[in-house]
This record gives sequence, structure tokens and C-alpha cells, in this order.
Amino acid sequence: MTTFGVNAFGVGRGPERFETMTELAREAEEIGCAAVWTSELYSRSATVPMAALAAGTSTIGIGTNIAYGVGRSPLMWAAEARDLDELSNGRIILGLGNGTPKMMQAWHGVSGEAPAARMAELLTVLKALWRLHEGPVHHDGRFYHVHISPTSDVPQPIRPEIPIWIAGVNKLMLRTAGERADGLVGHPMFTADYVRGPVADEIATGAAVSGRDPAEVAIMGIRMCAINEDVDLARRQAAYAIGQYAASRVYDHLFELHGWSAEQKKIRQAARDRDAEALIDAVTDDMIDTIAIACRPAEFPEALARIPDGFDHLDLIAPPWGLSDQETRAINAEILAGLRVHFANPVAV
Repeated sequence: MTTFGVNAFGVGRGPERFETMTELAREAEEIGCAAVWTSELYSRSATVPMAALAAGTSTIGIGTNIAYGVGRSPLMWAAEARDLDELSNGRIILGLGNGTPKMMQAWHGVSGEAPAARMAELLTVLKALWRLHEGPVHHDGRFYHVHISPTSDVPQPIRPEIPIWIAGVNKLMLRTAGERADGLVGHPMFTADYVRGPVADEIATGAAVSGRDPAEVAIMGIRMCAINEDVDLARRQAAYAIGQYAASRVYDHLFELHGWSAEQKKIRQAARDRDAEALIDAVTDDMIDTIAIACRPAEFPEALARIPDGFDHLDLIAPPWGLSDQETRAINAEILAGLRVHFANPVAV
């Protein structure tokens, strides 16, 4: 059965941003969501909001969707994760991604080579550091060199392990998730067919390397939701966001799988021309209905019930492109309202 979560989204400046973020998380907790997610970019961290959410909620899972694995040293990741897990009483999901090779180089000052190999090594080191209370950690690898011999007692973490999910789109990162991670953080462009096909195949390949059941890897999807009484506006909002992603070659395989390659070329040309209207027009109804949810508020619970199987968890988000903070907040309110109805009567369609 698919569980649901939402992104913690704060509005305002100063403490108000964290207060509104926590209010959203409390409502998500109250109605029965499994998790609330935070993310980071070049101007915001994921871990500081996690601390506010941990202090302001009681039972809901708190995850990063995503935090940059290359943005902190393994030692600081392990230390922050220990503190956050203790503050939340064992509710943290550490969702890590590298970003693109260009982001790795330009934003974080590290080489963009072999991101999947780097992530695999990071997971190895993090799991060793999580057990630092058992003794020294010594690691010399391709990307990380860690030698820590504690000079005083290290408190035991409150959980024997912390779940680490990694973001992946390409083959090697998906295989890394299958081999080493506890879960896969999918992408807003992931469709159920893509997850049940190429994603499942690569996770199974990775799981075979470590001799485990692929079912041990939780599959998280991210579903863009454009909700408005003006359904035409909602569909345009979804189309614009899809178009931003579709312009990248990263998703060529997905478009090929669905027979959308010709339309993707039109989207890519519109993006080159910076023609927003042409980009929106090139996104087909089939793409919108397969990738996103675009509907009126009253129709949203029914749309949730129609989501195909394939995801263990779905993070429901407003389209991440082209919306104001106020528009995003309004959609988040509709997401929570629709989830409340869905949880009360999950089989209604």
C-alpha cells in the first residue's frame, strides 16, 4: 500500500518561515501522512528545517528530498544525522543526492566524475560512522579519506541504523540504490510504468550484487499536483513544470518508453527559444495525466485513488516551476485537504 507525504513549505521571512513550515507538518501528521520532506538548494539547507520539524511534531517521519551528499563531509553528515535522529526520537530519513556533475563542481567544489561511485562510497563511510561508538573508523577510498579514533566515549545512536535513501535517475545510480541504499528517492518525472520497468530492473541488478531482495529498497515517487478551480490553469501549470524537465536529455529514456520522443523534441526547441507558450503547448494531455495530477479541488481525492501501483511512498508537491510562494502554499493546502478525504475513505473513486 502506498503511503503519502508532503513537502514542508514555509512562507515569510525570519522565524515565520519555520513556523508556517511546522504548521504544515503538524497538519500532515494529524491527518495521517507518513512523512514530511525538506530539500536544499544554493540558498537553503535541508537539515536546519528538519530540526524545526523534529521539535514541532511527534510521530511523522522527517526526510530530506534531497540533501546534497557532497555538500558536507561524511563526518558532519553522520554527526548531524545523529543529532536529528535523537531530536526526533528516531524519525529521520536521510535522502541524499549529488545533483548534476556541473552542480558538484560549480556549487560544491568537488569533481563531477563518477557520481554513482562517489555515492556508493559515501554510504559505506556513513554506515561505518554511524557505528563510531563501537570503535575507530578508518577508510581510504577513491573519494573519501576518514580516520577517526575517538578520544572519549561516543554515545550510542538511538537506532542501530538510520535509513539512507538516495536520488537516482540514471542506470548506475539506480543500481547503487539497489545494492547499498534503503530507498530510492525518485523524480517528479517518474511514471508508474517507468518505475515498474527500467527502475525496477536496475534496482534488481544492484540488489543481486549484494545478495538481497530488491523489495528491501523502498521506492519513493514525487507527484506534481496542480489544483485549481480553473482546471485549464492547473493543466498549464503542470505542463510548464513538465516542460522544464523534459528539455533535459536525462529523461530521454522515459520519453522513449512512453512514445513521446517527437513531442520532447518540440519541447526542447521551445525551451531553446525561451518560448513558454510553445513549451506549454508541446506538452500533451497524455504527459500531464501520466506524470502529474491537474484537477479541481473536489476531484483531487479521486485522482489520488487512481494513481497506479509501483510506489511505496509518494511525496505530493506543487509544481516546482513558475509558481509564486502564495500559489504554492494554496496548492499545499488543497493537497492536505484532499489527503484528509482520501485517508478517511481510501477506496472511494
